[in-house]
Amino acid sequence: QVQLVESGGGLVQTGGSLRLSCAASVSIYSFSAMGWYRQAPGKQRDLVATISNIGRTTIADSVKGRLSISRDNAKNTVYLQMNSLLPEDTAVYYCNARLRGSGSDIWGQGTQVTVSS
Repeated sequence: QVQLVESGGGLVQTGGSLRLSCAASVSIYSFSAMGWYRQAPGKQRDLVATISNIGRTTIADSVKGRLSISRDNAKNTVYLQMNSLLPEDTAVYYCNARLRGSGSDIWGQGTQVTVSS
């Protein structure tokens, strides 16, 4: 069974930084793309960033310039580097991976990020 395990969330002050990690239980070449989503209380889950199997990235306009996505193929891990954090970045951050072939989506359990003002 394919699993994604997120880590790196926590409490940080406005302007601080965090790096989230998403470790896959299989080779990340099993996925056509991986990404990060976030969901604030009472709101829908929104796409934050994606990285394709050839390393092409997309970043939501709302976080462009502050958040970035990268991956370490050898560690089967995708990262979300978050800088200059704002209170509105407070959310549960979820890792997502889309399986090649079936197109099925795999989700991690989520990691809480709280930015205090």
